[in-house]
Amino acid sequence: MKTPLLLRACPVLLLAASCAVGPDYKAPVAAQLAPAEWRWKVAEPRDSLPKGPWWNVFHDPILSDLESNALAGNQDLRAAVARVDQARAAARLTRGQFFPELSLDPAFDRQRVSGNEPLPFPVKLRPVWLDTYAVPLDLSYEVDLWGRVRRSFESARAQAGASAADCQNVLLTLTADVAVNYFLIRSLDAETAALDRIVRSRAGAARALGGRFAAGAIPEVDAARAKTDFAAAQSESADLARQRAETLDALALLCGRPASSFAIPPGTADDAPPLVPAGIPSDVLERRPDVAAAERALAARNAEIGAARAAYFPIVRLTGQGGWLSGRADNLFNMDSLTFSLGPSVSLPIFTGGRTAAEVRRAEASYREALAKYQQSALTAFKEVEDSLAQITFWNEQAAAQTEALKSARRVVELTQARADAGVLTDLEVWDAQRAEAEQERQTADLSARRFAATVRLIKALGGGWD
Repeated sequence: MKTPLLLRACPVLLLAASCAVGPDYKAPVAAQLAPAEWRWKVAEPRDSLPKGPWWNVFHDPILSDLESNALAGNQDLRAAVARVDQARAAARLTRGQFFPELSLDPAFDRQRVSGNEPLPFPVKLRPVWLDTYAVPLDLSYEVDLWGRVRRSFESARAQAGASAADCQNVLLTLTADVAVNYFLIRSLDAETAALDRIVRSRAGAARALGGRFAAGAIPEVDAARAKTDFAAAQSESADLARQRAETLDALALLCGRPASSFAIPPGTADDAPPLVPAGIPSDVLERRPDVAAAERALAARNAEIGAARAAYFPIVRLTGQGGWLSGRADNLFNMDSLTFSLGPSVSLPIFTGGRTAAEVRRAEASYREALAKYQQSALTAFKEVEDSLAQITFWNEQAAAQTEALKSARRVVELTQARADAGVLTDLEVWDAQRAEAEQERQTADLSARRFAATVRLIKALGGGWD
């Protein structure tokens, strides 16, 4: 017995189906972009590794609660999660092309044939009714000879991975923004506390000097100066309250809460942020979700080149139809009612007006763009880490000097007050010393917020910590 042609062709089709046109993806190496002190290797994104709640390094329960609220209620994060679901669903749609498409289309048709149909010779016909019962099964399957489906699925899967990495980037940015705004509020609280002492002191001074001027003991210029200082301190206090309210509203938005019902009680943060260990290896940057997203987008663009090149080659489809067809319902599923057909079809592109070549060039250009974006993301990662480390180093040095300046300002207040009590200096000189002390306290609080923010930015730059 002769072997059917279709069966003899199956081994050839399977062999061809194991091939895929287009370049196989090779992960890029960013060694040429890395500073000499960084150890770099072939890109192996590890953004999926669990990082844990990195904000616990600050040991602040209020910050931990804020982060939990943000993770549960932020709308941008929910939208990012929904985008991941969309991308994964799109990948599953592409994966479905690996399998045959089978559909069942049962139908019933009742038709009346006219007795007066036009015929080439006169014959009298009687009108009749014709019933048609059909239960057809339609089969369609594209044999993936050149890897078009495989490359498309490879691209969709990589794009889904990029979408997941983008979601992680939204998550990391969200938690970092919450921490930065929280430490800014704590800095404003410290500044407000220092300024409140000045406001109370200025209020007492304005009342005292106003009474002395009314009694004729001092000139009006001294009383006016005291009023000016008091009003200026009130103005600064109102500005600090505005800044705190705006920062609190920003935190409420990050946490997905109405600003009108969101509050954080005044308080203080630690004197210094946690220390950063030395000798951080470059592979911690592989946890950065933006670098991982860029690498996966590059893999997706690479696969699209193969899918575009597959359009140069013939498309082989297997189509078939089977089922039951009868004019009566009682014998519809009898063997005599069974129908069946199966056959391949080939579509060979001969002339496309340059569309295929243009699509290949577009895919190749898209790959070069993705490669440049990946390299740019790697460079950005190095820059952000170096910037944060530099800020931490220099602001630590500045903090040490600022601490000495604050100690000196407090000592000046003590000495000035002692000399005023001895009658050597006036109260105005004491108030000037107190004003200088308060300014140093405010600068210390502002510098503390910058140091905490720099540590948060370093954690973000390292993809969520340095462990």
